[in-house]
Amino acid sequence: MKHVVSVSLGSSKRNKRTEQEFLGEQVIVERIGTDGSIPKAIELIGELDGKVDAFGMGGIDLRVGCGSHKFMLKDAIPIANAAKKSPIVDGGRVKGTLETRVIQHLASVCRVPFKDLTVLLVSGADRFPMAQAFEETGCNLILGDLIFTLGLPLPLRSVRALDRVARVIGPVVGRLPFSMLYPTGEQQGVRKVNPKYAKYYEAADIIAGDFHYVVKHMPLDMSGKSIITNTVTEDDILEFKRRGVSTLITTTPDMEGRSFGTNVLEALLVTLLGKHPDDITDDEINGILDRLGFKPRILVLNPPSLIPA
Repeated sequence: MKHVVSVSLGSSKRNKRTEQEFLGEQVIVERIGTDGSIPKAIELIGELDGKVDAFGMGGIDLRVGCGSHKFMLKDAIPIANAAKKSPIVDGGRVKGTLETRVIQHLASVCRVPFKDLTVLLVSGADRFPMAQAFEETGCNLILGDLIFTLGLPLPLRSVRALDRVARVIGPVVGRLPFSMLYPTGEQQGVRKVNPKYAKYYEAADIIAGDFHYVVKHMPLDMSGKSIITNTVTEDDILEFKRRGVSTLITTTPDMEGRSFGTNVLEALLVTLLGKHPDDITDDEINGILDRLGFKPRILVLNPPSLIPA
């Protein structure tokens, strides 16, 4: 039996272990949170190295940026280096393939009228291919990188603007402690309703991107809004419903009530392909995604739905 493990800087309260069958192969899929502790993540990877088929590096990316302009996150390097035998991935390749496919599927198959909608992508540098896919739909795009990462009230309106900003501040941001940029551990359970952020949610029809960025400043009233994200638990879904969210779309598939992060899915694909991540092409990733038949999970929580009848 295959075994993939996401070692995450996130809260251990969100841990999950499930056994699934993919392409005739039984796979244990597991997520273990270290409550924000980088040393604990390194220790855990060391203990499991060589005993699991692949690691996902959760709650932190190794590289973020725009197009070919990628920069390393300093705090992620020792985590990635802790794996000496089992391959370790951060989900970046899946963000560039599966998530782009999801937006294209929503536009072409589900007929979501993006040209008439405003989309708030909370962080485009974290999901640059998704930002490109949204822009290609013709939607009114708001990129919240400066707003939600650095607390600056400066929405970006295009992928080109994001690219310019990322080239300038990326190298500086990459050297900052990761806890300054992203909620880890217990901070992932902190929700702060703040008017300075609420106006961006109110202006949007769709809020998309990393789950923890989406919910950190999410207003209590989300009536009529739709969310595109992943890593949601059953409790998260109930909270979205209570706040009036109309439609929830998860980019990764449901596994016993949980949609895991892209790092988990990428570790799964690496395991099923049986190749080192550096040797896997995007065509191979798209090919196995076709074979797996993964499609976005669409949940209508409070009708009417984003998806036309």
